[in-house]
Amino acid sequence: MQRLEALKAWLATQFPDQTITVAFAAADADFRRYFRATFPDGSTRIVMDAPPEKMNTDAYVSVRELFAPAANVPAILLRDREQGFMLLEDLGTITLLAALQHDEWEMVRKHLLLEAVDTLIEIQKISQPGVLPDYDHALLTRELNLFPEWYVAKELGKPLTYAQRQLWDAALQVLLPRIEAQGKVYVHRDYIVRNLMLTPGKPGVLDFQDAVYGPVSYDIVSLLRDAFIGWDEEFVLDIAVRYWEKARAAGLPVAATIDDFYRDFEWMGVQRHLKVAGIFARLYHRDGKDKYRAEIPRFIKYLKKTSRRYHELQPLFQLLVELVGLDEDDNDDSIGSVFSHTRISSDQ
Repeated sequence: MQRLEALKAWLATQFPDQTITVAFAAADADFRRYFRATFPDGSTRIVMDAPPEKMNTDAYVSVRELFAPAANVPAILLRDREQGFMLLEDLGTITLLAALQHDEWEMVRKHLLLEAVDTLIEIQKISQPGVLPDYDHALLTRELNLFPEWYVAKELGKPLTYAQRQLWDAALQVLLPRIEAQGKVYVHRDYIVRNLMLTPGKPGVLDFQDAVYGPVSYDIVSLLRDAFIGWDEEFVLDIAVRYWEKARAAGLPVAATIDDFYRDFEWMGVQRHLKVAGIFARLYHRDGKDKYRAEIPRFIKYLKKTSRRYHELQPLFQLLVELVGLDEDDNDDSIGSVFSHTRISSDQ
């Protein structure tokens, strides 16, 4: 409440002759909150509240300037760095998630996702090394370790045994080299449909402050293996193939064959989903936020399906089975026939 009153007071000092109404708009998994400020003429702006003792908004500002030539990112209209307030352009109220959930026509969904793919490629095309932090071995490993620390030990309540730790280490020894061998680009790091807005021309892009320089498949995995909406394998593969074709045409460092690219895509997804399962468990058990906890099973299901599919990832599959058991559809491995069909059609 004190932060909200301070935010209103800040707005009043910036616009002393106007009566502005402020309403809650959204909150992030971290400590940021967003409010919609409505001005007397009916226009709206978004106010970010990022408590300075908990959040540093410098990265938001620098990444916004970096991405602006390639993507529709909100303009920064005013900023009070000391108080942690920013007045931003309002990109509307309809997220891509809401649009996808509202319209179930496959062609409409495909069109919306391909617009997101096009924006992603524009961001990746401006990539340069040495500008953003590296998504290096240390960071990838630190993220992966959220899984045993928070999901296994806290959510399941059964820390890894010595034998299970051996399985975990064996899985990481296989997984990380493959991920680190991928071509590098700018990585938004949370390029999901909740962070994309339905705006004219191309989607608006939000929540980009954690961007890094890392594996080219990361953001397309985020888009298509989302925590909050899922599609069948054939639809995911269709969009992934279209991304790969567009990325190759743009000269981006994706794998030379669709077979190798889809493998990169799936293995990157394993890293991301292990991380996010850990983060969602941590949000509940450490921070008391249960908003995302119910989405964890979607990730576990994906992890079992993917790790079963690749012989090299058998240690991870064995570990997951020991931890959570098998479901009825864990033996469904229809990707082979679907992948073959899509690969043929993509060459036409």
